[in-house]
Amino acid sequence: MLLATLLATNKCVDGQMLIKIYLFEGRFFVRNEVKMKVENGKFYFIKDEFFDIFKDYKLMQNKENGNKRPCYFCFNDPENKEIIWFVPISSKVDKYKVIYENKKKTRKKVYNFVFGKVLGKEKAFLIQNIFPTTEEYIESKYQNKMKDVEITETLKQEIIGTSMNVIKLAKKGINIPFYDILEMKNILLENKNT
Repeated sequence: MLLATLLATNKCVDGQMLIKIYLFEGRFFVRNEVKMKVENGKFYFIKDEFFDIFKDYKLMQNKENGNKRPCYFCFNDPENKEIIWFVPISSKVDKYKVIYENKKKTRKKVYNFVFGKVLGKEKAFLIQNIFPTTEEYIESKYQNKMKDVEITETLKQEIIGTSMNVIKLAKKGINIPFYDILEMKNILLENKNT
């Protein structure tokens, strides 16, 4: 009866409802938690707690002028289902195109950015600011008019492919992000296992 009542009174959007029952000093306590279901190629916001853990990594600010931003393009790590990679997006396209063109003059391949349209406007996907996280640090999905924000499959594959190249380079000791993404991944996995 208690379980049916809990399920009937709790709504869960974009995730799974987890009900945990605890026994403490001979009494039962029920706690429900929502686990965010992350879909490859969708956009999400991240909780402030994540940035508190990694405050020394100089990640992009989570909020600006009272607004939630940036939102992040996300995809699951192919090697570990616990890890989700976050790529921030920016509307400062002109700024990042200048940086991209300057890097292109001295490098054969530039992995820092991918450019593409989101909601009809060109955006810069900041691969140079990619970082890993886990589901518990995801706040909510980015939606427009109650619908998921979508991008083309071609753009999704370009972002994921470029990001995977950056992760492979990090494994070889070549860091394109401004911080150690593999160290972050290890910290997250250690925290999951404790």
